[in-house]
Amino acid sequence: MSDHLHVALALDGCGWHPAAWRDPAAAPPGPFAPSHWTALAAEAERGLADFLTLEDALVLQPGTDGNGPVRGRPDMALVAARLLAATSRIGIVPTVTTLYTEPARIASALGTLDRLGRGRTGWRVQAGRRAEAPGFGAEPARALRPGELDGTAGLGPLLEQAAGAAREVRRLWRERPPVSPQGQPPVIALAHAPLPYRFAARGADLVMVTPHDREQARSIVGQVRAAEAAEGRTGAPLRVYGDLVVFLDAARKARLDALLGAPCPSDAAVFTGTPGELADLMLDWRDAGLDGFRLRPGVLPDDLTAITGHVLPELRRRGAFRTAYGAATLRGRLGLARPAGRAAA
Repeated sequence: MSDHLHVALALDGCGWHPAAWRDPAAAPPGPFAPSHWTALAAEAERGLADFLTLEDALVLQPGTDGNGPVRGRPDMALVAARLLAATSRIGIVPTVTTLYTEPARIASALGTLDRLGRGRTGWRVQAGRRAEAPGFGAEPARALRPGELDGTAGLGPLLEQAAGAAREVRRLWRERPPVSPQGQPPVIALAHAPLPYRFAARGADLVMVTPHDREQARSIVGQVRAAEAAEGRTGAPLRVYGDLVVFLDAARKARLDALLGAPCPSDAAVFTGTPGELADLMLDWRDAGLDGFRLRPGVLPDDLTAITGHVLPELRRRGAFRTAYGAATLRGRLGLARPAGRAAA
């Protein structure tokens, strides 16, 4: 853990609130326009964020009528190519699922992106969902049940399959020239429970976790370290980032909640408050063991610009965030050594 916080930003559609598309700031065509993504990436780079993650899946988001959330999204690996061309320093990390995507395809696509971006690409590995099956003529669809998030029933086989895919992708990156400018793109996983922590310990460089208070953050970091020991992990320990859904306008969040008919649902903690209060929380949780945060703006672009224009400057004023980009590659920025491999040798 360093004195300086690492901060990443998570982009998803019009924002992480399911009703964000109904906010006046979300002008059409929104996430289906290239300018939507390039403007957001440029703003995140101006704020000196570590990297952007781009959410993706092979199934539609939940929703059944015109008043529900936006359904469907662009292919984020293709969006990533556009963003790498439109930026020069920030890391770009698309989500690519493993359940119905061949490892050779993942290795080729992300390796190409990394060369195009001169070492600024990462991979947010996602195990996938059984509901993706019908699109591939595979087994009948079955969504994960709530109990499966703690490692019971169907989640274990999905994670085993994803771990095998990640190992094969890394092998292909090691053995196939031309080598990535950073050796290999960093692998990033989102984990909520002990079994996913072990999955991350087995094959990721960075894990994003979802504590809801300082003590839970401390407990989760301990569980991640225990998972590393259980898996016999060697080399650099996992970087651990805490996820937060961020609303820096309480009145807007209340209006969107009313439109949705319920509070904003989230696996991660939902923060509503001022930039100074968010900076206080981040520094407090940093002292509990987190290396950094992935902030999920509730409404785009407004909550993103509030983060880059107010929260990050406040952290910088307190000496807790960078004043300029340092290392040119994403691995370097995360403090990860270049991996050895046959192509490098």
